[in-house]
Amino acid sequence: MLRQAVQEIEPTDGTLDHLRRAVPVRRARKRQAVVGMAAAALFIGTAVPALLHVSNASGSNASPSIAGNSSQTQGGSAQGKTEDGGERGVGGSSDTVKEPGKEGTTSTPEATKDAGSGAVTGGAGPTETSTMSVPQCTADQLGGATSTLGDPDSTGTIYGSFAVSNVSTTACAVSGAGSVTTVTQGAADATKVNVVNHVAGDAATSLPDPSTEVASPVLQPGISYVVKFAWVPSETCPTIEPSPDPTPTEDGTIGGTSTDSGGTSTQLVTEDASVDGSVTVSHTDQTGTVTATTTISNACAGTVYRTGMLAPDGS
Repeated sequence: MLRQAVQEIEPTDGTLDHLRRAVPVRRARKRQAVVGMAAAALFIGTAVPALLHVSNASGSNASPSIAGNSSQTQGGSAQGKTEDGGERGVGGSSDTVKEPGKEGTTSTPEATKDAGSGAVTGGAGPTETSTMSVPQCTADQLGGATSTLGDPDSTGTIYGSFAVSNVSTTACAVSGAGSVTTVTQGAADATKVNVVNHVAGDAATSLPDPSTEVASPVLQPGISYVVKFAWVPSETCPTIEPSPDPTPTEDGTIGGTSTDSGGTSTQLVTEDASVDGSVTVSHTDQTGTVTATTTISNACAGTVYRTGMLAPDGS
């Protein structure tokens, strides 16, 4: 019955040619698959022993190269010193030295020298260096605040400064320039007195350029940072009007003052005079505990221009 069912079925044209081409291709694919499986087995057979060898090498039988890297990180006795004071690795290369303050990292000797140049020694001023390894200054470390005040120039502008010192025995980093405030006395008008940050081109032309300010100085023991300011008046203090000329009275006195025998009176005419006014300028450090003040006399209205932190003059 099966034969009868398929006896009328005939292959299409080209079937035989298709089989002749397809069979060799299929055999080639099978050979490629077998070769790929063999290559994978060979890779696994060689990689696993290598991994086991590396894992065992992390113990006391570590390779010399691994032992050298560990010694450089820990600063072992096998290391030497470069001319710049850096630590040389076991391999003896002078091209890599440990960067100060960063464990296990390396840099060139030139980079190490540049990084070290920021340290303040021998009375130099504060410097802006990396504060990663330097603690922030505390209230106990900052003190010795002082102030200076100059004479007014031809326009009435007065320049002054404040200084804050590291009074401890260890270095510390200052993260902020503190605050500058004012208090008015007498005829000074508090609504007409302002404090602003100094910028290039403002009225305080003799203040240092803002580019010389140090954002986060590291203070060595005994070293100070400086904040400078300028008082630029906008108005003069008000004046007292002169009293009127005295006039004679019926009892022979003039303006309450007796006349002399000649009939003349003592003239008590008050001359023009300024009403007394002053502005006290204060600087308080970042911890809020160290304050220095100075008072500007004959000051009633104006602006205080302040800088950020600067190195002391001559440093």
